[in-house]
Amino acid sequence: MKRDFFEVKKKSLNVRNDSQLGDYIIVFIFIILILLCILPILNVFSRAMSSPEALVRGQVTIYPVGFSLESFRMVWEDAKYPRSLSWTVILTIICTFLSLAFTIACAYPFVYKDLVGRKVINTLLILTMYFSAGTIPSYILMRSLGLLDNPLVLIIPNALSIFNFILMRSFFYSVSDSLRESAQIDGAGPIRILISIYLPLSKPALATIALFYAVGRWNGYGDALLYMTNRSSDWFPIQLLLYNIQQNIQSIDSQLIEGINQVGMGEGVRTATIVIATIPILLVYPFLQKYFIAGATLGAIKE
Repeated sequence: MKRDFFEVKKKSLNVRNDSQLGDYIIVFIFIILILLCILPILNVFSRAMSSPEALVRGQVTIYPVGFSLESFRMVWEDAKYPRSLSWTVILTIICTFLSLAFTIACAYPFVYKDLVGRKVINTLLILTMYFSAGTIPSYILMRSLGLLDNPLVLIIPNALSIFNFILMRSFFYSVSDSLRESAQIDGAGPIRILISIYLPLSKPALATIALFYAVGRWNGYGDALLYMTNRSSDWFPIQLLLYNIQQNIQSIDSQLIEGINQVGMGEGVRTATIVIATIPILLVYPFLQKYFIAGATLGAIKE
């Protein structure tokens, strides 16, 4: 009896030790991943707040050397940076609310199983995820519609994401049909049911999809690069401005800080612009982080 007891206890200790070892390995892996994410951010922030001399010498790593906010001052004194940042904020807000409205309006009718052509419409919508006309036909279409160099070209073409439509539709499917049927018995119409039942129950999904739309629009520059052909346009989003800086980094010193002979200031201005463009979206993430779990599990809900 005692021998069996000690053998069972020894096995349990071995299992516990193996479990602890596994936990240590997982923690170590996550620490590595956290460092891989944080160190580049620290490097960019440090370069933005370092002196041009330190940047030229390559002394900056994860902390500022020769602390200086001159790059930030130069960014804000150039009128196009605050203007572009303000326009990007307005554009992100408009696109997020408009895209949410379109996504809800597109997904809600599918909760009605007697919808005429329900399967056909659903199939046609999903097909657009895999097949598209391509870049050149899209450009020709925007030109034919007179949307080139028009701020509407940054809003209308990407107003609806089929992926987000599928997430929203799947969440609507998870709402019990008995709630809708009870409301119908009480005389509520489709719009009233949507406002009173589906939308209040869909707050996690709405927050997640809104974050997807906001981050996508904030980080987007491809459509602006393609459709904003006037390089002196006032409608450049901040990411396109950053892209142009990256492409013209060698001429920044002469174009933006004319008369100031400081080698390396262009690099400081570039990183300062990146920091200014990154901070607003970083401030939004913590408040909506808890909805990421809902966003990750929406697509797992079956019809």
